[in-house]
Amino acid sequence: MVQTKVTSAEVAARAGVSQSAVSRVFTPGASASPKTVEKVRKAAQELGYRPNVLARAMVSGKSRMIGVVVAYLENQFYPDVLEKLSNAFQEKGYHVLVFMAANTSDNIDAVVDEILDYQVDGIIAASVSMSSDLSERCRAAQIPMVLFNRSQDDASMSAVTSANVDGGRKVAEFLLAGGHRKIGYIAGWEGASTQRDRETGFVDGLASAGVKLYARTVGNFHMDQARAATLEMFATDPPDAVFVANDHMALAVMDTLRFELGLRVPEDVSVVGYDDVAMCAWPSYNLTTVRQPANRMVAETVNVMLSKIQNIETIPRKIEIDGPLIVRGSARIPKGWPDEGI
Repeated sequence: MVQTKVTSAEVAARAGVSQSAVSRVFTPGASASPKTVEKVRKAAQELGYRPNVLARAMVSGKSRMIGVVVAYLENQFYPDVLEKLSNAFQEKGYHVLVFMAANTSDNIDAVVDEILDYQVDGIIAASVSMSSDLSERCRAAQIPMVLFNRSQDDASMSAVTSANVDGGRKVAEFLLAGGHRKIGYIAGWEGASTQRDRETGFVDGLASAGVKLYARTVGNFHMDQARAATLEMFATDPPDAVFVANDHMALAVMDTLRFELGLRVPEDVSVVGYDDVAMCAWPSYNLTTVRQPANRMVAETVNVMLSKIQNIETIPRKIEIDGPLIVRGSARIPKGWPDEGI
């Protein structure tokens, strides 16, 4: 037997309403009375009707889908953010499509081309940087784009980040207040604005107290490279404190210090990270870190994106959201330091 698809006209006939009423019931944001909604959904359930979202998108020119590009999901910050973004957009009647892209221009270009094929209403680039050529192509296609947890010098690009420079400066002030002077830094991927800004704030904070960065290595935001960077930094005349550009690397740094080098944290060396992912609060890590206010960052990203969808000519916005230093047990706590952090 050949099963034919139930049409909206059949649902309308069963519910005793117009076909346009059926369309309104299944269109997010459209107006329909509670009585009409009840009748239409009851008829649809009885007939086994499902609206054709793709066909509706072709007619309206709106897919109600948002493409999200991420470079990697190993860092626990991003799975958490993706869940928050998905839930927030779903509340507004949109759905999120996730695409993976390594941080190379060729790879990102290819992924964005694929995203555009899905007729998305907007693109969010999380943890990846966009070329000026690529952003211009998106503007030409009238597809709004927002950078999340990344920024760049392109004045036409909207971006939402935490206050990374201030966050780095807070770490410097905290370690200096704890009496540290031999202070190292393990950098992330040097093409990332987050890495650049955190290091800038950190180094400036040290310099304001007349202290120079004691040691520097690069972990590229990967755990295995963070391990290698730790072994390099602590091979000779090691620092007594280290700021790590994100928690994903900081957890690997702590494991390497304790289990490979036999050092005590924080007795022999203080460790501070950035992000405040869930594992930081585990007793085995108890990591002092700067919290990225993910809920507020997501809320601002959704607001900016929806504004740009409604009006592609909306003035670009660069939003930085301050996050506190969360003081735990992985770093020496200065005498009299507030428990709630700064």
